[in-house]
Amino acid sequence: MIAAHLPALQIVLPLAAAPLCLLLRRGTLAWALALAASWAALVCAALLLRQVLISGPISYELGSWAAPWGIEYRVDAVNGFVLLIVAAVGAVILPYARTSVAHELPEEQHATFYTAFLLCLTGLLGVTITGDAFNLFVFLEISSLSSYVLIALGRDRRALTAAFQYLVMGTIGATFIVIGVGLLYMATGTLNMMDLAERLPPLAGNRTVLVAFAFLTVGTGLKLALFPLHFWLPNAYAYAPSVVTGFLAATATKVSVYVLLRFFFTVFGVGYSFEVLSVGKLLIPLAAIAILVCSTVAIFQNDVKRMLAYSSIAQIGYMIMGIGFATTTGLTAGILHLFNHAMMKGGLFLALGCVFLRVGSVRLEALHGLGKRMPLTMFSFVLGGLSLVGVPLTVGFISKWYLVQAALERDDWILAVVVLVGSLLALVYVWRVVEAAYFKPAPEGAAKVEEAPLSMLIPTWVLIGASIYFGIDTSLTVGVARQAAAQLIGGAS
Repeated sequence: MIAAHLPALQIVLPLAAAPLCLLLRRGTLAWALALAASWAALVCAALLLRQVLISGPISYELGSWAAPWGIEYRVDAVNGFVLLIVAAVGAVILPYARTSVAHELPEEQHATFYTAFLLCLTGLLGVTITGDAFNLFVFLEISSLSSYVLIALGRDRRALTAAFQYLVMGTIGATFIVIGVGLLYMATGTLNMMDLAERLPPLAGNRTVLVAFAFLTVGTGLKLALFPLHFWLPNAYAYAPSVVTGFLAATATKVSVYVLLRFFFTVFGVGYSFEVLSVGKLLIPLAAIAILVCSTVAIFQNDVKRMLAYSSIAQIGYMIMGIGFATTTGLTAGILHLFNHAMMKGGLFLALGCVFLRVGSVRLEALHGLGKRMPLTMFSFVLGGLSLVGVPLTVGFISKWYLVQAALERDDWILAVVVLVGSLLALVYVWRVVEAAYFKPAPEGAAKVEEAPLSMLIPTWVLIGASIYFGIDTSLTVGVARQAAAQLIGGAS
């Protein structure tokens, strides 16, 4: 009986736990409840993906109102995979959060933090699972509003400015999305995504549909930090608390990329998006520029969190390039990189959180000599960095291998070279950290530095370990990504 209601439980469990965290007031109790809710959400996500892979898409009608009149939660291979990514990152990060939050936030803000964290998790899971376009907007705003709070909790006063900048850009993006959804409703009289997919093809020449497509593309582009709509991201990642940066970097932009996938391939369809409007001709050049420009900018950053933030914009470029190809191989690469980037970048930011706990800074000069003083933390960063570069036996290599294959299928050697140059640029900025940690001596008279506690090291190594394991055994990730890509290209859901 419970199995039949897993789609609803996926949302209800973290949503119900969020206000309870605030009522508990005590940070330890709030953390325990948030931990239980996040792990329950992970179990739901894993069971849903397993069920989808065995028996096909799941449709769950809320209140027993049949779609399209009622609200529908729909799970297929595409969003089942994304649900697992978001829930897994949330579940892994919360054990890490207890020590990190206690160090970076005052005691009276702990319950507020866990409340906002669970609301953000709820919103991201809701965006992913809903089959209703307006509910997608609602869940997107739940996740965004709680993200603004989480970023503003950073100790640096510049966190408030970063949160405000994110608020402004996020609000513009959300406004564009809700206008696009409203125009779709005006043109079709429905908000259900599968119903929209059936009603839109006869309206291919309708100007309202064209304008809706434009608003949704730009609005979602703002949310996922698509170049050149990315200006909110570096400050948000640099000044947020360590655990927040790790969570958002691994989940928020990935969910927004999923939204773009859903609108382009399911709602509007491959034919309209990539043949009639040729959106790929816009996405691919922007992706290539993002890879080259933002990887270059990352090289010149002395704040390692900001360095990884610019790296994230470049990595989003790889995903968007794969989507822009609109082929099964290209989409497989893009969807695969959703998972792979979540693992490696989440692990890298958690490693920086360990450094911040012991050193109080993540600037390059603060990392001098840390390779010997914090060997486990810095080695995890090195492994994550190798994955970012795309070294064989890491997940980064698998993503880029499929992306290069997709480029060569189109006889596009230039884009294949762009992917390879992006890897070389990543090697440069990763090497700067390695050089500081292993080849620069610790400052004279520097205080003794202990290794990070196990409560933070274990979650860090779980994500970094996953970025190595799934680079060796690709059966699950590549298999699901290929199935999801085939469904999207075929118009199935």
